[in-house]
Amino acid sequence: MERERLKALIKERSLNVADEPIFKLSSGKLSRYYVDLKRITFDPEGIYLVGKLMYDLIKPFSPDGVGGLTLGADPIAYSVAFISYMDGNPIKPFVVRKEAKEHGMKRQIEGVLQEGSRVAVVEDVVTTASSSLKAVKACRNAGFEVIGVFCIVDRKEGGREAIREQGLELYSLFSIDELLS
Repeated sequence: MERERLKALIKERSLNVADEPIFKLSSGKLSRYYVDLKRITFDPEGIYLVGKLMYDLIKPFSPDGVGGLTLGADPIAYSVAFISYMDGNPIKPFVVRKEAKEHGMKRQIEGVLQEGSRVAVVEDVVTTASSSLKAVKACRNAGFEVIGVFCIVDRKEGGREAIREQGLELYSLFSIDELLS
């Protein structure tokens, strides 16, 4: 029920489809479709559904932390942390900055995890996985054990393969095919 409701919300609010490739992706490539998941992750019902479903996806791996590259991963990490706490199985959220701060503690990762923590890297949409892999690299540099990359939508444009090249798997709630059908 929750999965079907989230799928319906994504199709209604976030999935943009055109006859010609008019949507510019972060990779610079043009596409016929664009999935704007901020329309979901910045909505109370949407973020509850994302948090619940992503928590269910991540929970079997027993991570200590959940997070990814800011901004797409932030609401996902916070909602998973909240749902996990309510389930009596707290998973701590963290945020990976695009660059390390140049002042204060000069951290690239904000959170309360320790070296050796097992972490799930999350992302809203995976296309080529460049954002996810930047987060993976930062986590590994911080001494975290990355257990996998978890996303809401896999666009199936090479991201899964790029993640596998790093010795990890991609787990997604939806593939683009499901949303386009």
